[in-house]
Amino acid sequence: MQDTRAINRNAVLTALIGSRPASRKQIAEQTGISAATVTRSIDQLLAEGIVTETTEIVSEARGRRAVELDIVADRMYVVGVDLGASNTRIIVADLLAHPVFASETPTPTTLKGNDLAEWIATTVRNAAADVWDRVAHVCLGLPGAVSQRDLSVSNAPNLPEVESPTFLASVERAMGRPMHFDNDANYALLGELHFGAARGAPNAAMLTIGFGLGAGLAIEGRILQGERGLIGEFGQLPIGPLGTRLEHLVTGGGILRRAAEAGLHLDAPAQLFAHEAGPGLQSLRAHFDQALLVVLTATTVSCDPQTIVLGGGIANSLTSSLDRYRIALEQNLRVSPALATAQLGDFSGAVGSVVAGLQTVYAGLGVEEAAIVHLPKGDALTAAEVARVRALG
Repeated sequence: MQDTRAINRNAVLTALIGSRPASRKQIAEQTGISAATVTRSIDQLLAEGIVTETTEIVSEARGRRAVELDIVADRMYVVGVDLGASNTRIIVADLLAHPVFASETPTPTTLKGNDLAEWIATTVRNAAADVWDRVAHVCLGLPGAVSQRDLSVSNAPNLPEVESPTFLASVERAMGRPMHFDNDANYALLGELHFGAARGAPNAAMLTIGFGLGAGLAIEGRILQGERGLIGEFGQLPIGPLGTRLEHLVTGGGILRRAAEAGLHLDAPAQLFAHEAGPGLQSLRAHFDQALLVVLTATTVSCDPQTIVLGGGIANSLTSSLDRYRIALEQNLRVSPALATAQLGDFSGAVGSVVAGLQTVYAGLGVEEAAIVHLPKGDALTAAEVARVRALG
């Protein structure tokens, strides 16, 4: 049980981090805690180095001046990593989600086991550089189903190295920092919920469609996670001829394979969606559309989302078709969520990894659990901010 002093301290910290900057009077009004108690809690947070008095002075009433308070942003950092079969994306951010580094680099898929784990850790340390000693948490998103029970990965055919039973433990040991692991689509949804296309939609879903199919589901802002990480693995549904998995009908590799089986040549999956596609490709496109409608329907009935966000290479070719898919959903279900493409682009997963890391750090600092799901707030990690930091190198 927490004592009253700790409860008040945490309530004051929660109020400040949710509505920063703020004066002592504003915090007292927001929390209902007495001014004297707020002052004592602020003094404690100042001593801990979590809060600082800013130089900006604001008027609260005639003849009275008050110092604004804010969080010490550079006290801690988190790192978000999105490990993909083609590229690895990394964002380093401070306690208020301001990015200080962002990068995209090819994933060395020729490395095996411990060597890949060491590469991830070394790349992250180099990314954090001078602030590595203040990195409090690292979150790593991976393709496939991530079991929180035994820290293992399954169903990751595009990056089979991560399915080694000891891979995640090797990464954590090499990193030397507290870590959390999850499916990349879950982190991508978390990023879009806080800084992208799903803001304002507490019930939301994310579909990542590229050379693999991933799905993340959220209810009231919380990502749904099963013990074995199988929630949202719609790609495993055997809906095609002779039990063909759904993933093979909508992903890039599946599109190329089915085109070859039909005697059609495609240089890239995106050609399937060209307006001038011939009759053979139109038939293949119709099969794709039907399979995608199954995915969208399964996603909708799984968590009744206000918004479904589509990301990944294939999703980039579907922008002009979103209204058509929405109408088809309405015909099937009488209702349809909004369909949107990912605002954060290829960095949705890395942004979501940062969000997950910050939420863990906030909990450790004493921020109230009910508030954490809504944090971080603001525009610190929008696509424009990530692009700006990437340009700085």
